[in-house]
Amino acid sequence: MTDNAGTAPRAGFFGFLLRQRRRLPGRLLKLGVPPRILGWRAINHIDLGACVAKTGELTDLKELAPKRTFLAALPKNIADRDTLDPDPGWWGYAMRNVPARTSAATCLATMRDASVLAFPDGPKGEFTPAILDQRDRSVSLPQVRFRAGHGEMLRRGPPVSRMKEGVWFLERVYDNHSHWLTAHLPKLLLLRDHGLLDRTIMPAARTATMEASLGMLGIDPAKMPQYEVGTVLKVARLTVPVTDRFDPRLLKPVRAAFAADGPAAPTARVFISRARAAGRKITNEDTLWPALKERGFERVFMEDLDFVAQLRLMQRTAVMVAPHGAGLTNMMFCPEGADIVELADPGYPNPNFYALSAAMGHRFWLLPAQASGQGHALHKNLTVDIAALMDVLSRIEKLRGAA
Repeated sequence: MTDNAGTAPRAGFFGFLLRQRRRLPGRLLKLGVPPRILGWRAINHIDLGACVAKTGELTDLKELAPKRTFLAALPKNIADRDTLDPDPGWWGYAMRNVPARTSAATCLATMRDASVLAFPDGPKGEFTPAILDQRDRSVSLPQVRFRAGHGEMLRRGPPVSRMKEGVWFLERVYDNHSHWLTAHLPKLLLLRDHGLLDRTIMPAARTATMEASLGMLGIDPAKMPQYEVGTVLKVARLTVPVTDRFDPRLLKPVRAAFAADGPAAPTARVFISRARAAGRKITNEDTLWPALKERGFERVFMEDLDFVAQLRLMQRTAVMVAPHGAGLTNMMFCPEGADIVELADPGYPNPNFYALSAAMGHRFWLLPAQASGQGHALHKNLTVDIAALMDVLSRIEKLRGAA
């Protein structure tokens, strides 16, 4: 009796401390403290991006495709890989990595008692999501992580809704044209293949491109669960697809899903103009355009075309010339083997369009342009070396004529 009486209070006290320790992550998150800087082993984030499962954190982790290194040709007008920029920047990989880039494994991770939440970040109100596990630890995924704004959101006591089973596929700025096509449509097709669309959580706010692309795929978002920005959705069993944005095994099925009827060979030569855009205009476009027109190009302002018109244009495109920007993403729908010429600021070596071109089986050309203006590189305008571009186009004509 004495022993039992003596140990019970200590067990109760230590049990109390253990319970408080487990509750601490959620309380700190609500204060806006990012989990990654706390240093407590119990609240380290779960790195689903690396497909790492720890006991008790996931109920299931299914690998659908292993990580794999894909080999790609150098940009056709570059002879030495070492001349490609080695800086991975915030993309996590560099231009120099693309010729032998490793795509991460494709997984379906299922968690119990998870919470999803998103707030509108910055002056543009960009959709910014986070996922918390059952112990309020932040899940780590590409474009999905806990930020200070999530802590502010939790402190305000947002509306909470619940569901038994759900699938979360949304990343930051899902409504961006490029992000929707390259990061979200592949996941939707993957989820459809695995019979998970009926429980996939759709954003309540959708763009015209999103609606059109979903309709063409036969996906009715009205029949799927909806998420409203600024709310917390608690899901008893949450499945999350973990994918690599530039894995050809995921991107090529998107092109196939939208494939046009008929075997017509692509012949169009398209120049995508940014003359009406806020940044990355071609400062000497008035001189460049006549030279392109003489070579049979048509000038296109993508903002004038809806998604279906953009898609049909790309399906007949053999050669595309465009400054760095979302319009280049439409190369996804060009038949394999198109020639893609990116006009880019070498001071902003974004490897994404090179990686996308490689994944889609295109021939890629990287032409440096002189940047001018103030602020971020994406806001600067570009001056094209017209003679250098004409030389590239002459080489393309020879290659296509020999094919």
